[in-house]
Amino acid sequence: MLGVHSLVWDEAQKLAGKDPDVHRRDLYDAINEGEYPEFELGVQLLDEEDEFSFDFDILDPTKIWPEEAIPVKKIGKMTLNRNVDNFFAETEQVAFHPGNVVPGVDFSNDPLLQGRLFSYLDTQLIRLGGPNFHEIPINKAVAPVHNNQRDGFHRMTIDRGTTSYSPNSIQGNSPHPTPDGYAHYAEKVEGRKVRERSQSFSDHFSQATLFWNSMSAIEKQHIIDAFHFEVGNVMNKDIRQRVVDMFNNVDNQLAVQIAQGIGATPPAASGKPPVSAASPAVSQMNTPKTARTRKVAILLDNGFNHNELTQLMAALKHAGVKADIINKNLGMITGDDGQQIEANKNYSTAGSVHYDAVYVAGGKKSADALKMQGDAIHFVNEAFKHAKTIGATSEGIDLLAASQISGVTTAGPSMEAQLFNELGVVTIRNTMDLEAFSQAFIGGIAQHRHWERELQKKGQIPG
Repeated sequence: MLGVHSLVWDEAQKLAGKDPDVHRRDLYDAINEGEYPEFELGVQLLDEEDEFSFDFDILDPTKIWPEEAIPVKKIGKMTLNRNVDNFFAETEQVAFHPGNVVPGVDFSNDPLLQGRLFSYLDTQLIRLGGPNFHEIPINKAVAPVHNNQRDGFHRMTIDRGTTSYSPNSIQGNSPHPTPDGYAHYAEKVEGRKVRERSQSFSDHFSQATLFWNSMSAIEKQHIIDAFHFEVGNVMNKDIRQRVVDMFNNVDNQLAVQIAQGIGATPPAASGKPPVSAASPAVSQMNTPKTARTRKVAILLDNGFNHNELTQLMAALKHAGVKADIINKNLGMITGDDGQQIEANKNYSTAGSVHYDAVYVAGGKKSADALKMQGDAIHFVNEAFKHAKTIGATSEGIDLLAASQISGVTTAGPSMEAQLFNELGVVTIRNTMDLEAFSQAFIGGIAQHRHWERELQKKGQIPG
């Protein structure tokens, strides 16, 4: 419900070392704080007679069903409203299996699904020690289940009665199956049953091109950068060239830009008619954007502007944004009016990669101290590199000036209450009211990232 967003490659690499459990921790903390994650369940439905109405095999697991052609119908919502009490009992022993269906649902001929109907059950039998894994508390049906299945390893239910089969006369044929229980759909099938793929399985590139066409400029650049890394690590130059030539079937410009980064020969256009289809739904640029549950790092030191900080933190709290106070040392920090606030993180326990945005507090003494701290400057530089929102007020802007931030205009020392908001860098000086700044800062956080910074750096938009 909060949208689909990703880390950038450099950020992910660093987080893997600093905090490999970052996603699990984020989920756990959100639930603990009452910000319950919500996921909508949607289905794509087709009438049976429309199975062959598309230019791809709908049962080919390597193909997507474009949402524009087959709309998603939302049918439910899942809310994670508590954390587990016992990780092993409630998480490690969960046994998912696609064969567990409710009345009205049956199985398609999807070859991947057909294989998993066997493999998942086989996995749970072995992983959880026997055929009665469905009776473990975390896997037990919520509604009572009555049948004649019994015995086997780890049986947890004590059955009563003298019969274990059906039909029977000893117990009056009890228990009785429910009349509205599972009934297999009698699908009509005609033709020869052979072990071969349909012709549409041979189309390896149309949907890859559809995906590429659906990407925004920055997403395309990230894909190219990923190929530069992955294919650039291939030692054999002939294989690198084969990869480039293969992706020429997807898009010529994609192949050319991959080639430029890995020392391969850029190929000529394939000559095939271009695929113009796109599915905007697969782009993360079209996802919901909100500041709620985001995290902001607040950099400050003794002498910070307490009035400004109080205003901003109240606005962040109202928007559902969490803030951490970061200093070189944990403990109490004294503001310019003598009031204190506790730094709950230091540069050893927090990095910019843990946050969605950074705010540098005002106050001359605080800003002068931060400018002497390489960790504080690195914090800002790294956040700017990763296209995150950066905010600073009054003398806090001086730390931005001491950093490597470039290409943006910030509020100068002599400027009076003029708000600057450029490429996700929000600054203002000499004001007692931070309402406009706070709203601009929170609005920037909601955007997730300010990708125009990267595009400007690569010359794809004018500076």
